[in-house]
This record gives sequence, C-alpha cells and structure tokens, in this order.
Amino acid sequence: MKTLILAGGCFWGVDAYFRQLKGVNDTKSGYANGNKDNPTYQEVCNGIATHAEAVKIDYDPKVISLNELLEQFFRIIDPTTLNRQGNDVGVQYRSGIYYDDEMTKETALAFIAKAQLEHTKKIVVQVEALTQFYLAEDYHQEYLQKNPTGYCHIDLNLAKASEKK
Repeated sequence: MKTLILAGGCFWGVDAYFRQLKGVNDTKSGYANGNKDNPTYQEVCNGIATHAEAVKIDYDPKVISLNELLEQFFRIIDPTTLNRQGNDVGVQYRSGIYYDDEMTKETALAFIAKAQLEHTKKIVVQVEALTQFYLAEDYHQEYLQKNPTGYCHIDLNLAKASEKK
C-alpha cells in the first residue's frame, strides 16, 4: 500500500473522483502544508490558515501506478491555473502533489516535465515535501456520496469505465 496527497481545488470532487478508481483503497479529505496545526475549514476559507484542500489517497501500486494516478489528476485539473480550479479561487484551491519519499518526488517532476510539452502555458502544480496533513471535519469526508447534488467542479465521468471499480 502507498499513499499520495493531491490538491486540485475543492477536495469534495477530488475525493469522489479518486474514490471510484480501481486500485484506490481509501481517500480522506484534509488540509496540507499550511502555517498552523489543526486548521478548521473556516480558518482555511478565511485565510487564517494557508493549507491546500487536499486528498490523501491510499492505493495499491500493483493495481494503479503513481504515473496512472498523476494522469488521472491532470485529467481533472487545469495544471496551468494558479490558486484556482473551476469556480473556486484562493490559495486553499491551489494544485499540488505532496510527497513523502524521493521516488514520488522524482516521478512527479518527470511527469510534469513531460506534461509541460503539451501545454503552452507554464504548469504551476506544486511539488513539495508533505510537511503536514490534517483530516478535514467529518462532514467533508465522502461529501458527494452523502450530498449527490453538492457542488463539484470536476466531471466525475472523466474516468473511463475500465478504470472504475
């Protein structure tokens, strides 16, 4: 089992998208790489906390590789937009890949270098060591499963049928 932390705008959609993929065993919404311990949603939204809304993805690399996860990630975000995805604007909606080992860092950097060849604008996805990850409040966990008509900037149907559980 491996873990990857991704930030791609509002965590509700990122969570729902990755949760449906084969090889993803669990997802948790939370707050990554900010300025304080144990931030609340209100602190993140009000700019008191500088964390990214992020999703912790536990996956089986024998079923889905890190490169495949990154391909999925780039399918659902605009990697050239800074601090924004969809209608969500602010530092908490930045896009990022947060790693806890050198292999993940090197894979992410190589993936972005290759992806940059397909974009005219500069890719602005952060690749940073994970310094902290705090679980979001319970009502954010599996939010779109609990609230199927809730807002989501991600087209959950971008995952192909063969990629879904």
